Amino acid sequence: MTYRESEIVEFKKSTAELKEAVFSISAILNKHGQGEVYFGIRDDGTVVGQMVGKGTIKDVTQTITDNLDPKIFPKIEQRKIEGKDCIVVEFHGVHQPYFAYGRAYMRVGESDKHLTAREIEHFIRKQKRWLWENEVSNKKLTDVNAATVKEYMRKANAAKRINFKYTDVKTTLGKLGLLVGGKLTKAAEVLFCKNTPIEVQAAVFAGTDKNTFLDISKFEGNIFKLRERAELYLKEHIKWRVEIESGPRKEIPEIPVDAIREAIGNSLCHRDYTDPKGVEVAIFKDRVDIYNPGTFPEELSPEDFIKGGGYSILRNPLIAETMYKSEDIEKWASGLKRIYDECKLVGVKVEFKQVKTGFVVSFRRPKWEEGKGLEVGGQKKQSEKVAGKGSEEVRSKYGESAEKVYLSIQANHFIKTHEIAKQTQLSQRTVENVILRLKRGRFLKRIGPDKGGHWETIST
Repeated sequence: MTYRESEIVEFKKSTAELKEAVFSISAILNKHGQGEVYFGIRDDGTVVGQMVGKGTIKDVTQTITDNLDPKIFPKIEQRKIEGKDCIVVEFHGVHQPYFAYGRAYMRVGESDKHLTAREIEHFIRKQKRWLWENEVSNKKLTDVNAATVKEYMRKANAAKRINFKYTDVKTTLGKLGLLVGGKLTKAAEVLFCKNTPIEVQAAVFAGTDKNTFLDISKFEGNIFKLRERAELYLKEHIKWRVEIESGPRKEIPEIPVDAIREAIGNSLCHRDYTDPKGVEVAIFKDRVDIYNPGTFPEELSPEDFIKGGGYSILRNPLIAETMYKSEDIEKWASGLKRIYDECKLVGVKVEFKQVKTGFVVSFRRPKWEEGKGLEVGGQKKQSEKVAGKGSEEVRSKYGESAEKVYLSIQANHFIKTHEIAKQTQLSQRTVENVILRLKRGRFLKRIGPDKGGHWETIST
């Protein structure tokens, strides 16, 4: 068999050429984003083998990670080729440009060309236009959920932001700019495929930290499905009250649903998809946090956008454009201001936090059980229910076990008795007896049938 070098494959006779190999890795990464280096093969393709001692692979690994910037973590293994020991380095990276020993290189044919300062500047400008979302996905057109594409097109047509109709998956995604050479981009994968590598983790915690959780879930799917499920999870686990006025009965959430929807949409649209960490929805006793792994632009702060002076810097412009056309987001730097304005209107405090690994939208939960947070515009609203009497009253009247059951139900109105038993580590019979006492004491009310209904915390 004949072995040949290429723009993504480099041969080295031995690890004596390790420094030159790091130059080649930099060059290949800057040109193609992935490649292989073989130690034990001459540049003419002759397999000569490589001595592999106890620390050889460790030395290769350390040399590459120490002298390449940004760092990569390649796969390095010993492999038999034509019966001879060789070392194979497989690598990939998306954070170009890569520098080897402080210098940048570009692969040209089978050679590594040193880039000048002007060429590096031009290269960086070019790279900014080619992002993760533009890369070709491993998914096929058959992996696309056609129903999701049709529903998307229905919304986009209704919003009058697209002037063509759905025909078939390939034609439609092509017109949306989500194909490259007839193949799906990664943007198309996370937007419309049936199975995607992204997820949302959601949890309800007993207190103000993550020490004890009452409920935890993980959602998988495309962006639209994740948004729907995360939004539903939050609506099911926050408090609601019924407002009595001269008109129809109104159900009021403690946090504006439109603000929640905007925060979840933004977190999925603007997150860093090269980071394996997912979006997180955390419901604490005093707040609701929505986290996404995508740091805020260094030159801007959340206040710039709240005041209306921020300009849009899109991490994923193709995903943002697609979601904008269906009105799933408002693209032009208005998301944070919309969240802030929705919350201000009803007296809910919201904070936008920049953390080391990402960005958090934090909604403060009003203390309805204490009669706080019911004033809007200086007027106290008449209410016939305010999500429960409070766990402290339950504990004082029925004990600690009853409080645990009450907190589980307060966190998830659709929870089953066996799920409460598992969370509280009580027997199912004990849970059922506690629920009966709480119902008699007017702390709980069952809405609907045993199957398909839900619990409601009430006050008298």
